[in-house]
Amino acid sequence: MVPDPVSAALDWVRARSAAGQDLPSRARVALHFHPGDAVSETGVLASILAQGRYVSQFVTGTSNGGLTAFPGGDRWHWEQRIFGGAYDHVEVQHRPVYGALDLDGDPYGPAPRFGSAHLRLRPETLARATFAYPDSTFGPEIFGVADRMGLIADFRRDDSAGGPAVTQGRGMSRDRLDHYIEAHIHGEVKVPEDVEALVIDPSFDDHAVLETADRCGLAVETHPGYVAEVSQIAAHPEYRGQDVVELAQRIAEGVGSSAQLRPIHVARARRAWDLDGQQIKKVWHCLARFGRTW
Repeated sequence: MVPDPVSAALDWVRARSAAGQDLPSRARVALHFHPGDAVSETGVLASILAQGRYVSQFVTGTSNGGLTAFPGGDRWHWEQRIFGGAYDHVEVQHRPVYGALDLDGDPYGPAPRFGSAHLRLRPETLARATFAYPDSTFGPEIFGVADRMGLIADFRRDDSAGGPAVTQGRGMSRDRLDHYIEAHIHGEVKVPEDVEALVIDPSFDDHAVLETADRCGLAVETHPGYVAEVSQIAAHPEYRGQDVVELAQRIAEGVGSSAQLRPIHVARARRAWDLDGQQIKKVWHCLARFGRTW
């Protein structure tokens, strides 16, 4: 009999998870994404609704992180290590999807690095979730499952420091956008069946798509919204680079020091201009970092 990869992955991670507190009752997994793409202001959202499921980078070939989801790529090797090879020989649609664990009900979601919108999953999905801290990019050694969440203590320890210490270039740095517990949902994520709410930025006002979400049975919420004065971003050129500051100035709405940047402006620039994907991603990082209260 061919082993069930979901059970095998959960058992492998459980065996390597430190005992500790169970997940608090309010904990949820969130799947972040950018609603806009090259098709429309809410193209990614429309695609999720049309497919009726949320799929991994192995299926889409796109990501708001690194593009390494292919046999032999970094993400493939991370999953081989984290899940004990459970997914080495399965079709890509059966691989887990990545999100982050929200412990405290943050309205923006736990991992805004990966998008201004998120799907907040129903608590039932936690039973088939595994967790790592920090992100798998950084080679984590701390893992958890719903009833063995010793890693929460490690996560809380880093709160006051502004995030985990991670290698950046030649040194170590701390970044609020890196401070989240990575989550993996095993088994497919059906939309709307597995989703508690769709949470979007108020700058996206494509009512047709939101009405479609409502017709599909998704509860729709808005978070307080990201908005940054370009002067705020310009005051921190060391964060993502002066060239990124200049790109943010180009795509912001308004002129001079009062120009403002919102997620919808980033989406429209991504759609209308021939921009380097890494540069526009860094503009979003600046907006996510400086466009809200932490």
